[in-house]
Amino acid sequence: MSFKEVSPKINIDAIKMLGHLNSEQQAKKMERDQELEAIIKGEDDRLLLIIGPCSSDNEEAVLEYARRLAKLQEQVKDKIFMVMRVYTAKPRTNGDGYKGLIHEPGADGRTDLINGIKMVRDLHYKVITETGLTTADEMLYPENVRLVDDLVSYHAVGARSVEDQQHRFVASGIDAPVGMKNPTSGNLKVMFNSIYAAQQKQDFIFARAEVETSGNSMAHAILRGGLDENGKNHPNYYTDNLVETIELYEKMNLKNPFIVIDTNHDNSGKKFMEQIRIVRQTLINREWDDSIKKYVRGFMIESYLEDGRQDHPEMFGKSITDPCLDWEKTEQLVQEIYAAESKK
Repeated sequence: MSFKEVSPKINIDAIKMLGHLNSEQQAKKMERDQELEAIIKGEDDRLLLIIGPCSSDNEEAVLEYARRLAKLQEQVKDKIFMVMRVYTAKPRTNGDGYKGLIHEPGADGRTDLINGIKMVRDLHYKVITETGLTTADEMLYPENVRLVDDLVSYHAVGARSVEDQQHRFVASGIDAPVGMKNPTSGNLKVMFNSIYAAQQKQDFIFARAEVETSGNSMAHAILRGGLDENGKNHPNYYTDNLVETIELYEKMNLKNPFIVIDTNHDNSGKKFMEQIRIVRQTLINREWDDSIKKYVRGFMIESYLEDGRQDHPEMFGKSITDPCLDWEKTEQLVQEIYAAESKK
């Protein structure tokens, strides 16, 4: 049992010069980041969509998706604000399987983390600069946040990470919205404790120094369903679930209450077509219940160029992790959301 260094020490400043935004690009990104902050804080009533592939395994497929999404964003921008999922690190329940672009730049089973870091930055950079969109990624490894914090506009803390103290404390120092998912058990109290911790000032050791964070007032809830001890999934997007979540939000008196519905994972049972029905039902709930409309203002949707998933990267633009909606269904769904919001 040991740690063996297989590369030189990583120079964070040098890494950040790769895919570095110039002043004009930074200004454009900052403008969109300010719009996103206004949505989280309830100052902008547009719906937030965190949307895109389950995992970003192929640069050209991701960029093709991004180009299409940017055109769609322009069509619906008065009612919907989209941040593209560019997820480059994937949690594995037992440690096996595809771990994301940062581990396997070639999605071929060969680990090359140093080259993976470069490709992760390059991919976020290209999505931002070539399409004008901003990006979301999962904060799987808190110590890696420094590698991309100048590029990523939205961070998600996953169901397996939300109980971890380091994730909570690092989230408290990020200058961007952080979505906290409920754990795989579905326990909402765990999620709310995580949000509370992220919204407070924290002191801890990070990057080989004692640090003090400011607290992140934009930390918020993502409902993704849960699994019981028998492996049965229990969705938590139904009316009663949302009312319970809202009551906990109000009881804890947290800042900027905001709920995102993750339409896949244990809400859909990974039946990717269910995402469409989940969005529709949530839109109805928002229309019928003022408190749900006030709090539930975002969706996380997994979509790519092709329907479903594959075990190996054989078909261009088809997920190699969780199944996704194809582009045609994605476009139709976003337009359906837009039409529903435009009636109000």
